Amino acid sequence: MADRSSPAPGPQPRHGGGLVDAARLHGIPLDDWLDLSTGINPHAFPLPPFAPDDLLRLPDPAALRDLLAVARRAYAAPADAVVLPVPGSDLALRLIPLLFPRGPVAILSPTYSGHAEAWDAAGHAFKRVADLSQAIDAASIIVLANPNNPDGRTVAPETLASIGERHTLIVDEAFCDLAPEASVVPMIGPRTIVLRSFGKFYGLAGLRLGFVIGDRELLGPLERLLGDWPVSGPAIAAGRLALADTAWQAATRTRLATERARLDSLLQSVGYVTIEGTDLFRSVITQDAAALHLALARQGIWTRIFAEDPTRIRIGIPPEGGFERLERALSRGF
Repeated sequence: MADRSSPAPGPQPRHGGGLVDAARLHGIPLDDWLDLSTGINPHAFPLPPFAPDDLLRLPDPAALRDLLAVARRAYAAPADAVVLPVPGSDLALRLIPLLFPRGPVAILSPTYSGHAEAWDAAGHAFKRVADLSQAIDAASIIVLANPNNPDGRTVAPETLASIGERHTLIVDEAFCDLAPEASVVPMIGPRTIVLRSFGKFYGLAGLRLGFVIGDRELLGPLERLLGDWPVSGPAIAAGRLALADTAWQAATRTRLATERARLDSLLQSVGYVTIEGTDLFRSVITQDAAALHLALARQGIWTRIFAEDPTRIRIGIPPEGGFERLERALSRGF
């Protein structure tokens, strides 16, 4: 086993990915990498070829309305809630702070770093808190991811609905397609805003599609900011197909749950016992996180470590053939 005081793994991307820099740093051709650094489904929704009009013409308003109707059904949004399309939920979470007067904000942490960045950039005084009871006492605006990234923490939707009666609640449900029963959307109140990601569960992150759900009056300024063509023709076409395909969704949830269990077994077999996350990624808690990340990177396997939590390494669900490669790499140790 290698010396655990190995050099640091080099600059890390702010999100998963960053393979071009990884390839340059480690001298491994880009095509030879196994990217396990993100929480994106490796088994993407099977899209047919795009129609030429989806690429050549402005997005069709009727097609967009149809997408929103499909999204409303898929997310079980109440009739009095508005569903807005956005070019990725990340943009929405960065615009939402602009809807509110500057003031104290509580962010349930650890979580996706973009939330703190967004509220800070908009001039709000934010505080990271470890649990909801602290959040309730700290601010009138509460931000959380449910299920959470990177630890998979999930809060019951009934609890969120109750808190939303007294506080403004921003709920990032980027990973909620894995567990629809955890969504607060069916019981959403007038002070709650929900973000939904499309790219993660459907494995189409480059398409840039997401949704914001909430009170029409509260989200009116955001709707005006987004304009007449908030998402592309290809995104509309893909969303209409994928969000309506309940058979694919059910089969994919089953498949990912099976593969998550397989990944846990593999990690446990080499001595890692504290494992958190969702069915799209696993977070291993270990003092060897940086050394493990570096050892895997030297074998062309890219994972995610966190500057704010050096004991955590996140490993995504491998694609076809990826489990065997990861198993070989882990068996070599470091």
